[in-house]
Amino acid sequence: MPDNGTFANGMEYARWGDGPRTALWIPGGPGSGVPAGSSAAMQGMQFKALIEAGFTVWQVTRRRNMPTGHSVADMADDYAQLIADQFGGRVEVVVGISYGGMIAQYLAANHPRRMARVVLALAAARVSDWGNDVDGRWAMARAEGRMDDAGRIMAEYIFPEPSQQKVRAVVGPVMQKAFAGDHIPAGDLMVEAHAEVAFDAREILARIAVPVLIVAADEDMFFPPALIDETAALIPDCAVLRYEGLGHLRAGSSSRLARDIVDWVDGR
Repeated sequence: MPDNGTFANGMEYARWGDGPRTALWIPGGPGSGVPAGSSAAMQGMQFKALIEAGFTVWQVTRRRNMPTGHSVADMADDYAQLIADQFGGRVEVVVGISYGGMIAQYLAANHPRRMARVVLALAAARVSDWGNDVDGRWAMARAEGRMDDAGRIMAEYIFPEPSQQKVRAVVGPVMQKAFAGDHIPAGDLMVEAHAEVAFDAREILARIAVPVLIVAADEDMFFPPALIDETAALIPDCAVLRYEGLGHLRAGSSSRLARDIVDWVDGR
């Protein structure tokens, strides 16, 4: 189980391990939280390989009550300032997963001294039109307190076809449990949803001066293979690891992810 807390700037964290190496884990969205209860235990198991390799893993949320118009680049600035203030100015690896990977691209391009390496897990320089649509509706439903609708919308991540609507109605209440305990301000959900639609990192990728690993899933509808290829081609020092037969959620929750990150960081 992690240690939980809140930094002075309002960014919340969960911390696993006590090793000398630091991994900053930037979570997905729209809306960022830290896990509790059984979810925290499961997250700790996912991080097992990192912890055993001597890492302290810090999962850190975005700021709370972000102003209207706060962009993905602005969120990256927030994380850069956090590293400067709380982590001695530099961490060994930044892992941005999904929405967090969008932020990590700007963090690496605009603040290269703040990390030694970057992992973009299930993220690319743009989001598919399908991804923008479903994430926008998911954020709106949560912001308005329509949690039943939000669960059904989240089920679209796994069952996207119109013919699977009845399946989504059954699976939705189960999916809802993944975010039912979140206490994310409604305004932050909408700020992140709007920032996602505006997100396009292609122009800044050539400035990334640290090694990058992209972990991609070949059935990811948010960041499909064509967008992964486009992103990797624009980053000077970039390796791509592809998970075959997996979609966005399954790849993101795989224990394989932490093992592959350790192998890459340690040159294996």
